[in-house]
Parts: sequence; structure tokens; C-alpha cells
Amino acid sequence: MVSLTCVVPAYDEEGLDDVLSGIHRALEGFIDYEVIVVDDGSHEPVEVDDEALIRHPYNMGYGAAVKTGLLRSNGDRVLIIDADGTYPAERIPSLLEGDYDMVVGSRTGDEVSIPLVRRPAKWLLTSLAKYLSGFDIPDLNSGLRVFRRELALEFLHLYPRGFSFTTTITLAFLCNDYTVKYVPIDYHSRSGDSKSKISPLSDGFGFLLLILRTILYFNPLKVFMPLSALMLSLAGLVFMYSTMVLGQVMDITVTSITVTAVEVALFGLLADLVVKRAR
Repeated sequence: MVSLTCVVPAYDEEGLDDVLSGIHRALEGFIDYEVIVVDDGSHEPVEVDDEALIRHPYNMGYGAAVKTGLLRSNGDRVLIIDADGTYPAERIPSLLEGDYDMVVGSRTGDEVSIPLVRRPAKWLLTSLAKYLSGFDIPDLNSGLRVFRRELALEFLHLYPRGFSFTTTITLAFLCNDYTVKYVPIDYHSRSGDSKSKISPLSDGFGFLLLILRTILYFNPLKVFMPLSALMLSLAGLVFMYSTMVLGQVMDITVTSITVTAVEVALFGLLADLVVKRAR
């Protein structure tokens, strides 16, 4: 019986053969496993020897490729790894140690090659995710991780088609109190001349919206209550300014902001009740 399924999404990557060889070197004799390569509409169709191969008719996105592999997997646990050679396949056995619901290869090792242009956005998004989820997240969207298939399928309807798959599954597991462990790994430069498909601007904005949407789905109070408190603080500032500087209270403005703040808080409580009832 297969214990682990390795899903490798590939789209015009030059390092696929080396990644597959690395997977076999790391896992042969260690665990019963299978490898599924998902060709996400590459311009030059992917060819593999011994691995299962699934082809998308056109480029559907990283998340769509991972979901395809997840649905076709047979293992109790699923490993995902990028096909560009950036993640160290030799570290895969260390992700299989212990009884955790998900183990993430955190790009915090001694040798980490992340472009400087992506680091500010990465820091901002990770900081926001830490605050909203209430957990320390060393690496929000690492593409090397192992998770329990049964648990991952619970959130299949939430996973986006794009690069935000890893962000979504991280937040989904943490917000539902599933155990998550982070293992420091190195992160190498991409193989060959292929370039990253991530756009720091457009994809960064998409990541931001996705984090907010995911937290709203699982813990809406984390969004609505701070927003309500901010508006109440604004009402207090307007009251003090109008009283001390203008000599006349801006009663309509203060009342409008205060009422809106209360409505936001009540809406958050209602959303939280809906979430808890759905669970």
C-alpha cells in the first residue's frame, strides 16, 4: 500500500529530471511511495519514464495542478515539491518524521536564494498572516511540504488555481488547530534559464486578498473587531479635535462613525456565529 504520494507540478521547468532523480534517491528503501507529475500545459510537453503523468490541456495554474495531483493520489500523506530545482529533495525524509498533520520545509536554512524584490512583500504578507492566524509562521508559502491527504481534502473548495495554494492550506490547517511543524531547509536558485512565474505586484495583491478571505472564512473576528476598534478610535479623535480645536462638537460625524463601528462589530459577531454553526 502506498504511504506517500509525491505530486510534482511542472510548467516549462528545466529542472524536472533532477528533481525526480532526487526524490527517488531520497525515498527508495525509506517508504512506499508513488510520484505523480502534473504537466500544467507546458509549451514542450513533459516526458517521464517511471512516474505517473497527468497533462492539463492548457496552463491552469499551480494550485490547479496540485489539486489534480491531490485528487489522483493514493497515499495517506501527500508531498508537493516544485519542479524547478529550488527545493532540496534530499531533505524530504526529514519532513516525514513525527506524527504531524503537516510538515513544511521552511526556507530559513543557511543557504537561501530569494530575490530581494520579493522579500518586502513576503515579509508583509507573512506578518499579516501571523497576526490574523495567531500563529508563528516561519514560511507562509513554501512549495515543499507534506500533509495528510484526508485533511487536505476538507478544504478542496477553498484552494485557488494560482500560486496561493500553499498560503491557503497553511492558514486552513493552522486555523483549524491541525498540527503544523516547520523544518529549516535551504532554497536554491532556479535550474536553467527558466524564470519565476510569480509577479511581486499582482500576485502579492492576490496573496493579500486571499489571506483576508481565508481568515474571514475561519475566524472573522480577527478582521472585524480590529476594524471596529479603529473606527471607534477615529470617532474619539474627531470628538477631541472638534472640541479642543474647533470649539464645537462635530456630533453628526462622531455619531456616524460610532454607529458604523458598532455595526461592524455586530456583523463580525454574526459572521463568527455562522462560522461556528457551520463547523
